Amino acid sequence: MKRILTLTILLSPAIWLAGCGGSNATTYAPAALDAASRSSSIHTNVVVRSRGFHPDVPSGWSPADLEAAYDLPSSSKGSGQIVAVVDAYDNPNVVSDLASYRSTFGLPPANLTKYNQAGQTGNYPQGSPNWGVEIDLDVEMLAASCPNCTIDLVEANSNGSKDLDAAVAEAVKLGAHVVSVSWSCEGSDCVDKSYFNAKGVEYLASGGDIGSGVAYPSALDSVVASGGTVLTKGGGGKRGWTESVGPGDGGCTNVRRPKWQHDPYCKHRLTNDVASVATNIAEYDSYDQGGWITVEGTSASAPFLAGVFGLAGNAAAQKGGRTFWQAAHHKYLYPVERGASSCAYATGRYNTCTGWGTPHGIGAF
Repeated sequence: MKRILTLTILLSPAIWLAGCGGSNATTYAPAALDAASRSSSIHTNVVVRSRGFHPDVPSGWSPADLEAAYDLPSSSKGSGQIVAVVDAYDNPNVVSDLASYRSTFGLPPANLTKYNQAGQTGNYPQGSPNWGVEIDLDVEMLAASCPNCTIDLVEANSNGSKDLDAAVAEAVKLGAHVVSVSWSCEGSDCVDKSYFNAKGVEYLASGGDIGSGVAYPSALDSVVASGGTVLTKGGGGKRGWTESVGPGDGGCTNVRRPKWQHDPYCKHRLTNDVASVATNIAEYDSYDQGGWITVEGTSASAPFLAGVFGLAGNAAAQKGGRTFWQAAHHKYLYPVERGASSCAYATGRYNTCTGWGTPHGIGAF
């Protein structure tokens, strides 16, 4: 069956409400999925919350804000690291939009190459204004965390699963060390796991947003499942920032439990693994939105965290979410406890909405 990805764009301002069920410490095994669940549509995880007051004035977190909030060596690391983002259809303005984003925030010029799913730097798929929002968000959030990284944008011919799988494979063939996807689906057979296990490549996928259920491919143990937070300036002791649970439910999947996972809750793979800011994101998109907008969703956290892997330059030594379940790495993560009681499962510093926390430098990556 051909599975189609859909993108929903909301243009009115809104307030994020985190609610993913109550905390539960009992062991849970998911029920078998019925045919309707298995054929669920795939979708992206970005929502446009509001335009800026002026199309040429950014509103939302800047790269400098995020570098400070997560103590990242963004200006000095990442050179030579190839990070790919995979999306559907074409955004014909992505090169100029990324240039506008970077110049506005004082980032160096981009090293960006756009490919079609066959690896050609031309013959791009048909344009899609809605998917253009996702494409701009992905490359801009990657630039925010790792401005020195080389960015490969691979555009699939359509939002069908076969085309997106082919684009993921092509990203690896082109030499990507890290691959980020910001689309997801519900049901363990809605993605082909064989496209997410190339040796020496780190895969990240958005963990889905509130109400979306457990998201694949982030549920695969070879993939880092990225949740989202609400970031606030102030407080947090010496850090000077605080975070609370935001977009991204996570929970118990139908994927076999990996040996490195340790929890009393789920007999299968448990997500999410890690998180980063996923609200109040400044984005420049001239193709569909006409300038600066503010967006939210775990579509923002996956490429941002992919850039953190680029900063660390250590993707080949990692394997999916395993790195974040290692106790030795927890000192390099900020735990997110505010709002954790609303997540499907929460205990100590772990919760299914934000995993083991957010980056405190690059030590866990």
